[in-house]
Amino acid sequence: MPVSSGDNASILTGHASSSTLRSPFAKGPSFTLDTFSNQDFIVKDFVESLSDSAVPISRRSGPASQAFDPKPLIRTFEAAVNRLKSLSEDLQVRETELSGAVRRAEAQHNQNTESLGQKVEQAIDSFHQLDGSLSRNGSEPNSSDVGDNAVVRIGERLEELDQQRQRAQDAKFLIQCWIEVSEKGDLSALENVRRMGGGDGKVRCAHIARQLLKISQRLDRENGAQSNGVTNGVNGVNGTNGRADASPSRRRTQELVEKFLESLEKDLLKEFDNYYRRQNYVGMQECAVALRDFNDGASVMALFVNQHQFFIDRSQLITEEVAGDSETWDRIADPDVEPPPVEPSLQSLVDEVKVVVQDESYIIKQAFPYYDEVLVRFLQRIFQQSMQQRLEMVLDKANSVSPLAFLRTLQAARSYMRDLVEDLKSHGLTERPEPVSSQIAATLDQQLDELFVPYFIGTSYIEREKRNLEELYASLLFKFTIYHSKRRKLPTTYLASLSQRGKELLSSAREAYMDRLNSTDLPQSQKTMLRRIAGIKESATDSQIDVTEEDGALSLPNAKRMLKWLAEGVGRGLELSGGSDMPKDVASLLNLLLTNMGELYLETALDAANDLATGQETSKNEPDFSYFNDLRASISILHLLQTAIHTVLIPLASSNLTIRRDIEKTSNAFISRVEDKISNILQRTVDAVLSWVGRGILAKQQKTDFRPRDDSPMALEQLRTPTCSQLCTFLNRLNSRVELALSGRSRQVFSAELASTILGALLEHFKKFNVSLTGGLMVSKDVNAYVELFRGWGIEEHASSNTANATTATDVGNLASRMLEVLGEVVNVFVIGPEALRERLRGGVVAGVEAKELRPYILRRDDVGTVGVQAVLNAL
Repeated sequence: MPVSSGDNASILTGHASSSTLRSPFAKGPSFTLDTFSNQDFIVKDFVESLSDSAVPISRRSGPASQAFDPKPLIRTFEAAVNRLKSLSEDLQVRETELSGAVRRAEAQHNQNTESLGQKVEQAIDSFHQLDGSLSRNGSEPNSSDVGDNAVVRIGERLEELDQQRQRAQDAKFLIQCWIEVSEKGDLSALENVRRMGGGDGKVRCAHIARQLLKISQRLDRENGAQSNGVTNGVNGVNGTNGRADASPSRRRTQELVEKFLESLEKDLLKEFDNYYRRQNYVGMQECAVALRDFNDGASVMALFVNQHQFFIDRSQLITEEVAGDSETWDRIADPDVEPPPVEPSLQSLVDEVKVVVQDESYIIKQAFPYYDEVLVRFLQRIFQQSMQQRLEMVLDKANSVSPLAFLRTLQAARSYMRDLVEDLKSHGLTERPEPVSSQIAATLDQQLDELFVPYFIGTSYIEREKRNLEELYASLLFKFTIYHSKRRKLPTTYLASLSQRGKELLSSAREAYMDRLNSTDLPQSQKTMLRRIAGIKESATDSQIDVTEEDGALSLPNAKRMLKWLAEGVGRGLELSGGSDMPKDVASLLNLLLTNMGELYLETALDAANDLATGQETSKNEPDFSYFNDLRASISILHLLQTAIHTVLIPLASSNLTIRRDIEKTSNAFISRVEDKISNILQRTVDAVLSWVGRGILAKQQKTDFRPRDDSPMALEQLRTPTCSQLCTFLNRLNSRVELALSGRSRQVFSAELASTILGALLEHFKKFNVSLTGGLMVSKDVNAYVELFRGWGIEEHASSNTANATTATDVGNLASRMLEVLGEVVNVFVIGPEALRERLRGGVVAGVEAKELRPYILRRDDVGTVGVQAVLNAL
């Protein structure tokens, strides 16, 4: 229920008079302006606190059934309202005061701004007046550019005057120092400059001392010249005595200045070393600038380089022997195994050099104004001392293992160090993050080249490569040479003399290899490796080495190994010494390859195959065509060799046209010679086949084979005659070997040539036998077997392949195809009756065969004497 105004008045009036009666109630809250300025102030909490303070303590803890009494709350809120009104009035007063202060500050600010603006305008006006006065004073009637440049000229003139003043002061001080040191022997003024400290004082002290030394030396030279020129005069004696007294004094002055310079240099070097140890780059630079006057800074550069911790540590490790287990070195010396990377100790050194140079380049840049010179000296010391000594030790170790180990180690070291140089260039060193300067890049390239110059002088490198390949080839072909050296005959023809030359070459190569293998100069590890490649035991001698036919046969894997070794050497030479001498090196390697792989290996095997093929012509047994295995291998090896020459060697000699033509001429001559030998072997084979077919197979043909008795039914049941079966079996075996040995156009030509030769022998063979009507059936069976056999060789396909690249095969194939047609007509001559034969031969041409060619076969019919057959012969 709302309280009336009268109640309110009575309550308010009674609040003051009965204050003593409100002791049971809580004391009202007190608050100030700070209460409301607090960030944590919340109105709800404030009101609640007022309410809590208005409720008496007894009522708070009394029973809840007591009636609500609003009077304490009214009195509390009335007191709070009155307090708030009082605070509001105080706040209003403070706001009024602050507003007045702000207005006064703004007025003062405006006044200050106006005053400063006037001062700026006055300064600008003064500047314009000064500029105008300078322009007017310096202007001339015919000069338009003087006004704007007057200030510049004034500045230059002031700078020139300042320099003159500085030189005058330096000259005055120099004269004072000279007077002190020459008359008193005192350098206190110079010592004072020395004790000034700082970079300028050090530089000035060193410069003045150097000037004093030059003055003393110059006066000594002039005095010596005057003493030699003066003999007598009015004051000659006095003059002489004066010079005699003055010369020792000047010598003492010179000695004193030199000692001071020496002491100054030592102190500066010691100070530089202390700064370096404390990593004080500013102090190091001050000392380096001052020491520049001492031999162009050679002493401080030598101190920085020689006392570097890297050289101290490495000087202790440089005496260590090259480590590495025997297995690793065996891998390096094994030509059939990929070589391991660079030697571990050398790799560790190069890696450390990379880190040290990159780190020290920063220090050099901070400590030396002439940092490029210092970095050049630092790089020279690293390459010429640490890296060169370790490289020589590693290469000496590799050379004691084998020539191949030396070459592979040299290649790996050069490649790894080249990568180091490229990494340093890209890092930038003192120019980081930009690439290195041209001077540093040239220094790095020069130092890298100088490391390996001793190994590429003249022909030393290519001779090492050749000696390595010669030893490897000799080991690989050792048993091959022994096998073929035992196959000796006295030469009876020119070709035999050429073959004999190859055998003598084999014998000399074998003897040279055994001498080399038993030499004490050859390391034991290399002997072991060469014996392993050769396939001989450690203790075996020349007479104890057993060889088999397999050792004397060509091996395609061995040829690939030889080419692989050559390719490795060529690639290594191209990487290490590629340049103007590369064509000459390629020519040397080609001659080495043709001598070993060509003459000693390929041509020797072909000569043996030719000898075997030649011997088959007069053999009483069936020809042995086992040499076709070597023939197949020789063709494959020749193809590999030709490919290697044209794709690897000849392109590397393109820079020298003369050498390139010589290489092409030499390789073409060799290839032609080998192809001629292969062709000769194939021709010997055709001759041996023809000889055996005529002598060992067709000669055994029985006359009764084609004139069986009429009461012999077994003759008709035979598929073919025994002679035909034997010949077909022989030719099938031969064709199997031909298919394995030859391919493509070579096989087409040889098969067509062989077929035409055998068909010619068969046509002549059938002219020797009388054939009965029943025997004609046997002839038909034999001929069908022959025709089927030769068609299986693809003779007719060769005859139809009329292409420009197969002219020879086409011609020979056409000849063999025509002979097959003639052989087919021979069957008809023996099989058909006289009337049918006369009709078939009418016109003089039968299936492309002239009828007169069939006359010898008609004469071999049993019924040749009958009227019908005679009529056929008369018609021909």
